[in-house]
Amino acid sequence: MVIAVVIAACVLLAVLAFLLPRLSRHPQNGAQRGLGVGSRAGSKAPGVLGRLLSKPFSSSSRAVGRSGSAGRRARGRLPF
Repeated sequence: MVIAVVIAACVLLAVLAFLLPRLSRHPQNGAQRGLGVGSRAGSKAPGVLGRLLSKPFSSSSRAVGRSGSAGRRARGRLPF
């Protein structure tokens, strides 16, 4: 279920970044902030368990950032 939510957020941010590049920064930062909270909470577990619990959130945050920047980059490459 969480994977589907992250994928939906990435697709939504990519489309939003393509259509409205300036207005896509705030939703992207909000999504990354929320995932960062999960990553920090997971990393408080001791040892290897902390790394295992925080990794999905950090990789999801990275995916959200990449999808937003890809949408803005694609918009910038348009000929008009």
